[in-house]
Amino acid sequence: MRRTSGRRARVGAATLGAVLAAGVLLAGCEVHAAGRGTGTGTGTGTGTGIEVHTDGKPPGRSATPTPTPPKPSPSPSTTPPAPVLAPGAEGRKVRELQARLRQIGWFHTYPTGRYDAGTVEAVKGFQAKRGLPRTGSTDRATWLRLLAMTGEPGYFDLYAGGDQPPAKPDPRCLTGRALCISKKSRTLSWVVDGKVVSTVDVRFGSQYTPTREGVFQVYWKSRHHVSTLYDTPMPYAMFFSGGQAVHYSADFAARGYSGASHGCVNVRDEKKIAALFGQVRKGDKAVVHW
Repeated sequence: MRRTSGRRARVGAATLGAVLAAGVLLAGCEVHAAGRGTGTGTGTGTGTGIEVHTDGKPPGRSATPTPTPPKPSPSPSTTPPAPVLAPGAEGRKVRELQARLRQIGWFHTYPTGRYDAGTVEAVKGFQAKRGLPRTGSTDRATWLRLLAMTGEPGYFDLYAGGDQPPAKPDPRCLTGRALCISKKSRTLSWVVDGKVVSTVDVRFGSQYTPTREGVFQVYWKSRHHVSTLYDTPMPYAMFFSGGQAVHYSADFAARGYSGASHGCVNVRDEKKIAALFGQVRKGDKAVVHW
């Protein structure tokens, strides 16, 4: 009886020791400071390494971000686009506008470089035909549509009606009295003692009947001349090389640079050539140059 009781006591002690050891292992694997946990959520420590989360979300997951409301799209503007060119404008860009409108039959005169009433009506007609706002001002949409329908105007398309800048006088023109005739600028400048007195637009012969170049002298003037070779009037003719002369041309006045002479130097402004005819003398120089 005593042996049995001693054995039971030893077994009980061993069991109690095992329970105590297990408790130590469970409570002593990792020591946490009070109030901290190991999860990613907000929690409080129990002092035994067991976390208690207070945000209602499982550990290891972040909070769902609040979606940002989309920004409202801006309402379309009802303001007409700013004009590229407007009535009253002047300059080379206006010449280009007029020349392009002329290509497609909306501008019926020569470019002037002035955005006048005729230009406004031409732009309005073009806009109406293309379904654009009929303002008469050349806004960006109108300009881009016109560019797509036309070609780049050449220099003398811009100055089809004249008024192109004259060339600098050739050095040979700077002494005495000279008709200084530039093929490059298509202008004739009347120069006296190095000073330009007046300038007119001129036209030359074609590639088959070219106007001769060089320094010549006016040897004959004929106020009411008629060509015996072509049977055409040559008013205010001032001959400088054989049958070639500076004279007024009604064809040049009507057709501009779309035509050519038979070698003469054509002038289309009758009043200016009449005034020039009265000033030029026999023996004055005629310099034809590039």
